[in-house]
Amino acid sequence: MTDHDTADAGHSYGRRQFLGILGAGAVTGAGLATPASAQGPPVVAMDNDYFDPIGLHVEPGTTVRFEIAAGAHSATAYEDRIPAAASAFDTGTIAGGSVDVTFDVEGTYDYYCIPHESIGMTGRIVVGAPGGPATSRSIPSGDVPDSDAIVEAGSITADSFGADDATTGRMGPGMMGGSGGSATPGTALVGGSVAMMGILGGALYWLLGDRSDGAEAVDPAVATLRRRYEQGELEDAEYRRRRRRLQTDEQ
Repeated sequence: MTDHDTADAGHSYGRRQFLGILGAGAVTGAGLATPASAQGPPVVAMDNDYFDPIGLHVEPGTTVRFEIAAGAHSATAYEDRIPAAASAFDTGTIAGGSVDVTFDVEGTYDYYCIPHESIGMTGRIVVGAPGGPATSRSIPSGDVPDSDAIVEAGSITADSFGADDATTGRMGPGMMGGSGGSATPGTALVGGSVAMMGILGGALYWLLGDRSDGAEAVDPAVATLRRRYEQGELEDAEYRRRRRRLQTDEQ
């Protein structure tokens, strides 16, 4: 047997091992998986003086849930920073629970918290493609991610956008979809479903050979993009296109 044959045999054996682990993971997680619809709408947590994620991309017709994680807050649209055909939304100031808002009109929406606008509690949602007055001038208070960056990443968490910003009082914000409070009975089931999607996404990533021999720099946008791909939200071709664009922007 030549050295080349030995290398091919070792590679095939390694891949069989990986597929075996994948199969075991599928069996283990089968009892935890739930339909995607059971996960509910995307959530923006209203925490200690910040929105998380601070930047979110959704498709037209999506309902977004603004949920209290700590304190009392509002999610109130800047009337002059939303698409012309859209209606301004305002959850009112609430100290618990959540309010759902449906976004039908494509474009960029900037919003703020009424009690905490002065200390920069603002956020941005891009519906479909960026557009509207919010893209032509700076937000009057605080700071929000660029609309194109939000579309590329899908969501940008508060900590990845500005973890060192002392003006927001950030204390370990949660990820998108979390409320920062105690887990509900359905959390384990949803977590199992997400874990299974991660395993299947990892298998596809392996089998397609999209692996790097070197260590990749940790970048929040790249990490978020990869997570969306591994969870099955992006097709392989779209994932590769967006990843190339992010890598080009970094150079």
